[in-house]
Amino acid sequence: MLPMANGNSYFNDLRIKPEIIDPPENDDILDVGENVNEASESALKPNVAISSNVRELLECPVCLNAMYPPIHQCSNGHTLCSGCKPRVQNRCPTCRHELGNIRCLALEKVAASLELPCKYQTFGCVGIYPYYSKLKHESQCTYRPYNCPYAGSECSVVGDIPFLVSHLKDDHKVDMHSGTTFNHRYVKSDPHEVENATWMLTVFSCFGQYFCLHFEAFQLGMASVYIAFLRFMGDDSEAKNYSYSLEVGGNGRKMTWQGVPRSIRDSHRKVRDSFDGLIIQRNMALFFSGGDRKELKLRVTGRIWKEQ
Repeated sequence: MLPMANGNSYFNDLRIKPEIIDPPENDDILDVGENVNEASESALKPNVAISSNVRELLECPVCLNAMYPPIHQCSNGHTLCSGCKPRVQNRCPTCRHELGNIRCLALEKVAASLELPCKYQTFGCVGIYPYYSKLKHESQCTYRPYNCPYAGSECSVVGDIPFLVSHLKDDHKVDMHSGTTFNHRYVKSDPHEVENATWMLTVFSCFGQYFCLHFEAFQLGMASVYIAFLRFMGDDSEAKNYSYSLEVGGNGRKMTWQGVPRSIRDSHRKVRDSFDGLIIQRNMALFFSGGDRKELKLRVTGRIWKEQ
C-alpha cells in the first residue's frame, strides 16, 4: 500500500505559486446555455441558495479555485481541476494514488444544474448565473471593482470610484482639481531628473465624473520621449461620451492632441504602450522649455468636453 502523505503540507507546497485557470473551451463543457448579457439571466431570476457542501465539492483542493470541465478524479473519488493535474505528477494530492484519466461526469452535471450570484454582489450586481456562465460574466461585470489608477507603484488597492478618489487623495497625495480646462506645469531643473523623469498624476473633476491626467518619460525605441494622456474613472462605454485636447508649446511653436479618454479598466502601461496620447520627443520638450535646454519646463494645457 502506498504511504499516505501529509495533506496539509503537500497542499501548501503546491499553493506557493497558485495559477489562475482560464475558463474551459466550449467543447469541454456540457451543453449548458450561456449568454451573460441576457436580462433573463441577471435580475429576474430568484436567488438560489447553494449549500456550502456543494460549493466545497466544486473547489479544487490544490488551487482552491472553482473547477470546470474536465474535472478529474482518482480511483478513490477525490477530485482535482485540470489545471492542477500536471502539477501533482499525476498523483492524487489527497490519497497519493495515481490519477489516470478518469473524468468526474457526475460532478460536472451537478455544476451544470447550479445557479449562483455574481461574486460582485456586494458592489451592486444582482445577477444570478448558471455555474458555467458565472466566470465569464464576472470578467465583464460592470460592478466589478476598479484597480487603483496610480501609476507610480504597484498599488493593489481596488474599489469603486468614490473609494478610489478618496484613496488617491489621502494615500497617494494626488492633486485634485475641478473644471473642464487645465493649465499644468511640469518642471525638472536637475539634468539627471530630466533624463529620468518618471510620471505624474493629477485628477480632474467635471461633468460629475473624474479624469486622470498622466505625464511621464519613457523610451520609444531608441528615442527618449514624454507622453501625456487622459484616463476616465469609469467604464469604456461611458468614457466614449467625452473628448479631450492637450497642447504644449514654446518659442513660437506648439503641438496639439485630441482624443477620447481611455477607461481605467485599461492599465496605465497598456495606454502608454499604445501611444494613445500627446507624445513629445525630449529634444523638442527641452526646446519648448527654452533657456539652455538643460531644464524641463513644460506647460501642458487642455480641455475636456462632453460629446452631444
